Amino acid sequence: MRCPYCGSEDTQVKDSRPAEDGAAIRRRRICPDCGGRFTTFERVQLRDLMVVKKTGRKAPFDRDKLLKSFEIALRKRPVDRDRIERAVSGIVRRLESSGETEIASEEIGLQVLEALKALDDVGFVRYASVYRDFSHVDDFEKILAEVAAKIARDPGADG
Repeated sequence: MRCPYCGSEDTQVKDSRPAEDGAAIRRRRICPDCGGRFTTFERVQLRDLMVVKKTGRKAPFDRDKLLKSFEIALRKRPVDRDRIERAVSGIVRRLESSGETEIASEEIGLQVLEALKALDDVGFVRYASVYRDFSHVDDFEKILAEVAAKIARDPGADG
């Protein structure tokens, strides 16, 4: 594994342990050249997935991009990092086990919306505003009404 600090290819694993409920292995590494310490994750990849964009363009699926979407939606929200990782891993597992090698970006977006709705209402509204391309305040009012109805049905589900 290449050192992210100095580029050396001679890094050493100092500690390994299960992560993400056993779905990954977390490795702490150190670079003997610069002394830099960093963490890597090793996961099972069932198949290479391609994302089919709305334009028809195809791009390789990128787990880190999916994680970044969650992080942006949940920025400054009280959601534990482990819950985010589990949500991302769950989406990746469902996509890989679907049997399909090409996944529509809309399908991924819907799965993110579903996961965010379970994690945090504010993060859900943030993501929905971009995903559903809100252009007017009425769009926010509709989604907030959905969230309010969910809270009314389940008073313990406030995010």
